[in-house]
Amino acid sequence: MKIHFIGIGGIGISGLAQYMHFNGHEVSGSDIADTLITKKLRDMGIKVTVPHDKNAINNQDLIVHSAIIRPDNPEIIAAKEKGIEVLARREALPQILAGKKVYSVAGAHGKSTTTAILSAIMCGSAIIGAESKAFGSNVRYEKSSDVMLFEADESDGSFLNSNPYCAMVINAEPEHMEYYDYNYELFYDSYRTFIKEAKCRVLNGEDPFLSTLVNEIEASWLYPSKDIANIEYVLINDEPHTRFTLRSLGSFEVWGFGKHIALDASLAILAAHESMDIDEIRTNLLNFKGIKKRFDIINLEEDGVIIDDYGHHPTEIKATLNSVKEYATLKGFDKITAIWQPHKYSRTIDNLEEFIQCFEGADELIILPVWAAGEAAKDIDFIKQFSRYNLTMADKIKRANNNITIIKDKQDLKTINNGLVIGFGAGDITYQIRGTA
Repeated sequence: MKIHFIGIGGIGISGLAQYMHFNGHEVSGSDIADTLITKKLRDMGIKVTVPHDKNAINNQDLIVHSAIIRPDNPEIIAAKEKGIEVLARREALPQILAGKKVYSVAGAHGKSTTTAILSAIMCGSAIIGAESKAFGSNVRYEKSSDVMLFEADESDGSFLNSNPYCAMVINAEPEHMEYYDYNYELFYDSYRTFIKEAKCRVLNGEDPFLSTLVNEIEASWLYPSKDIANIEYVLINDEPHTRFTLRSLGSFEVWGFGKHIALDASLAILAAHESMDIDEIRTNLLNFKGIKKRFDIINLEEDGVIIDDYGHHPTEIKATLNSVKEYATLKGFDKITAIWQPHKYSRTIDNLEEFIQCFEGADELIILPVWAAGEAAKDIDFIKQFSRYNLTMADKIKRANNNITIIKDKQDLKTINNGLVIGFGAGDITYQIRGTA
């Protein structure tokens, strides 16, 4: 088929596009601006149009668009005028994943890490919402395998169309509630439907909602406080690793720091154990090297370290900061600076109290302007709400080697060149902290 992806620069749509390209289809796409992702796609031989242009639509068989693309997009209008089928991402998933034994990983946070860990353990194609460092991409294509390791997304309800053979749920914490019209019953029913669709289910039994399903759904239930024990944190070649034991299955070692890493790895182990020997799982787990933008150590010197992290929900930030404290202690860094770029006004306001609490342990907090992601601006008094912290409000940051310069009103406020600096956010902070903005 000839398939055109609108919004191809996004991590989710780019994953589907790459997979279909590897699968032998003629793929093209478009986006509003060029990014590292669009450059990579072009290097693979995929034609990418920037910006959106009605002339990009000619004789394609199918148009697939991301959730944020509006009906008045010129390419959607042109496709409909030509009678070409147009599907949102969630509508296209049944076609894309057809015939695959899908291990579908869902949850408010931890999806990318868990899917990448699972892909390190199991042989099969993988589509992940972040770049796995093990294979340098968010997509792996294994033509000879019918297994698909897939990061499922609840933000637009598309996880319901992922055709799961195995449903893995790390947590069912309310997120993206604007899509569900702030209807919690609808939100939780979506998770219930997703889980029941699968033959194999691996669930976190200590999640508040999932725990209510214990007597309703047959599954491999993981109880982290009881099933995971002997957690310890070690540095191997300056890289963070977590050791733990899981039930009677023995000891395991996984890249990363934190109880949440042990949880993610344990869910992946239990899912893989349905079809794999535990010793093979234990060995393959060592192939996991982390994922880009999750506790991503981008510069390490004797007197300081810079870490980029995608965390944009308070639960994620809190868990990562706990890991950061462990890492700082082992490395001997005595100061932790957190730089936060809030992602979306709706998420920030909906979770404001949790955000206020989640930066405990940071010696200094620097807050950048909200990354709106297309939302209308709303007033949030960050200075008042976050007054408990050693707070700096900034417009942007600039990095050169191990120096992070804080900028406000086009003036350099100060430069941080030692200790541990970690940036949190899903916007362009990743480019600012990497010095590529």
